[in-house]
Amino acid sequence: MRTLIQNGTVVDPSQDIHARLNLLLEDGKVAGLISRPVEADCVIDASGGIVCPGFIDIHMHEDPWDPQADRLTPDIMTAMLRMGVTTAIGGNCGINTTLPSRYLDLMDRDGGPVNMGLLAGHTFLRELAGHRDKYTPVTEGELKEIQRLVRQELEAGCLGVSFGIRYVPGLTRREMLAAAGGCREKQKLIAAHVRNDAEHIFDAVRELADVGRALEIPVQNSHVGSMGGFGQMERLLAMLDEYRSGGLNLTSDCYPYYAFSTRIGETTYDEGFLERYRCDYQVIEICEGPYKGRRCTPDIFRELRETAPRTLTVCHVMRPEDVDAAMLHPAVMVASDGLMDHGQGHPRAAGTFPRFLHRYVLSGRLTVDEAVRKITWMPAQKLGLDKKGTLRPGADADVTVFDPADLRDAATFDTPAAPPSGITAVLIGGEVAVTDGAVIRSDLGRSVRRF
Repeated sequence: MRTLIQNGTVVDPSQDIHARLNLLLEDGKVAGLISRPVEADCVIDASGGIVCPGFIDIHMHEDPWDPQADRLTPDIMTAMLRMGVTTAIGGNCGINTTLPSRYLDLMDRDGGPVNMGLLAGHTFLRELAGHRDKYTPVTEGELKEIQRLVRQELEAGCLGVSFGIRYVPGLTRREMLAAAGGCREKQKLIAAHVRNDAEHIFDAVRELADVGRALEIPVQNSHVGSMGGFGQMERLLAMLDEYRSGGLNLTSDCYPYYAFSTRIGETTYDEGFLERYRCDYQVIEICEGPYKGRRCTPDIFRELRETAPRTLTVCHVMRPEDVDAAMLHPAVMVASDGLMDHGQGHPRAAGTFPRFLHRYVLSGRLTVDEAVRKITWMPAQKLGLDKKGTLRPGADADVTVFDPADLRDAATFDTPAAPPSGITAVLIGGEVAVTDGAVIRSDLGRSVRRF
């Protein structure tokens, strides 16, 4: 199968390419960039568009597994595909929806809208090892079982280990070092939702970075905008730069919104959050259930915490100037942190990448090459995926074509799953999955593993 994408401007930061060239794909791989037209089974006209590697979302939350049907239930994956993502990384914040190795096997058995890689979620494995009290440390036996499970999942191809330190207050440094130790041999990364935010962010990031430094492994500081976006960003970015200058492979990710999202029963909303964010209950918007679309009151907050703790919320508290500073920083890549319940939740799951390109490239704050690097080659390098995020010959033929003049995110807090405009073509493994915003194949994605 030969596919030619012609008449577009090819942008490939992995090779410092920005040129009017044709892209030739053959048998699921990149055959090369050529200036002449050639015969092909499929020809895509990309006139006026940008042709680049498929977007990589390094931080999202995978769709659930249906145990009755023994199938995945694609929802977020479809939203990813519509916004140009070809590879998504789940298992973040310590959370998996089922055993990661099983999830990856199901991706290979059934396919999915996008390629999926997974981190081994520490919290998920901690509970699987028998410890369900998030406020207390594990026993010695439980710790050994966590180590065994981490090793098993890394050997099955997981790309690293993730921690939701904020969500497990009983997590100790010893437990983190033990769980992350399996990443050392293959230099797989650890990623974390750190222990605290706002004025307490600095000690929280230091805790994570020092584990990475002790083990000499790559570190990913998750959704930095929602952790230091309360007036701390300038100092936080300088702190991260200092760690990198000392030799630590430390990067961050961020989404281009000024509100975060979590479930109302999580520790984020434990006592003291109003003082920490210097806000009142009105900043919390309910995303689902009988109070959908309403702002919280003390009574609604208490009711949902007690009776429906898994209710998704959006919290409108982050400072725009802080989030923008993170988005523009060269060591911060773009990630959606996408999380939805049946199409309900934060619009970041459906709008992050078009919103980022529209807001930061068209405004002139980033060049298109800088922006594409943040959503392709930069996350691929961090994950150790040398066949993703690039258009080098032999790379996987995952490609996104977008029209910069028409690119817009349409997802809002009222309609969070609305698809964007301006994504003209998405190819996975050299086959067309999206044409002019319409999904025509939703089974081309496979597991992404690293052994």
